[in-house]
Amino acid sequence: MKPNTYIDPGLVDNAGMFADDFFRRFTLRPAPTPLELDTGLSKTYSFPTFYADVTCAIAIFLCDYRRAEAMMPHPLMQPLKMPRGRSVVLFSCYEYRNVMNIAPYNEIAMTIPIMVGGGWAPPLLPLALDFKRKGYYVFSMPVTSLENQIRGTRIWGLPKIVEEIDISTDGSHCTTVARDSSGEIYFELAVPKTGSAKHFDETGRLFSVRDGRLLKSRTSFKGDFAVNTNPGLLWKKGLKAEVPALRLGSTARADDLRALEIEETAFQFRFSASMNSCFELPTGTE
Repeated sequence: MKPNTYIDPGLVDNAGMFADDFFRRFTLRPAPTPLELDTGLSKTYSFPTFYADVTCAIAIFLCDYRRAEAMMPHPLMQPLKMPRGRSVVLFSCYEYRNVMNIAPYNEIAMTIPIMVGGGWAPPLLPLALDFKRKGYYVFSMPVTSLENQIRGTRIWGLPKIVEEIDISTDGSHCTTVARDSSGEIYFELAVPKTGSAKHFDETGRLFSVRDGRLLKSRTSFKGDFAVNTNPGLLWKKGLKAEVPALRLGSTARADDLRALEIEETAFQFRFSASMNSCFELPTGTE
């Protein structure tokens, strides 16, 4: 999908796309103040933001702990610790077909699972269990929509950048390709569309920093996924892949990802052809 830099002065009238029972769990409410998107152009959105019929492809890799730690923007953030000096990085690729009041767009959330607030947590355990201090830090978030980029940076403090992102579900894999501002491919990820069936209905926390303040936002999703897991990677380091799922280019954007020392073999893949999700306004942390 090519970048969309046009901002419609009105809100997209698509409330009828969010009739699933999932969305009835949440109470839509207007934002307390309009958001200025451009000179003379402001909109009052409703929250939480609803996303319906989303294609979602996720790949989870192990990476170097110290490199992940160096990316944390706040002293209370600490990457999850994994065996053999490693942490975790997730690449979540979304084709947002229906977004409440907003035109469709594609997005890649590049995140690191974290613990917030200090204190010790044993390796592995927070990955499997829900802790109140557990969440995700987004270190990069390319999107194809200028309107969404402005929303993300000004409301949540998310590091969104407008880029070209193509998501294809042809063949046996869902393939995501991202290009930098010069048009060069820097990121290519292939996630298998088949695997063990698993139903997810979860709520998590996303942490961000805006104007030096640590914020958290609730994110919820529901859908059926095909899952492939390689648990042996928890105890093996540097295992080569016959065909690497993640390919990085030779650009500066690729170098930033390469600095994490991401291992070649993925720990887990998840794919859903259609899921529903929502994203709340941020609040301060306790």
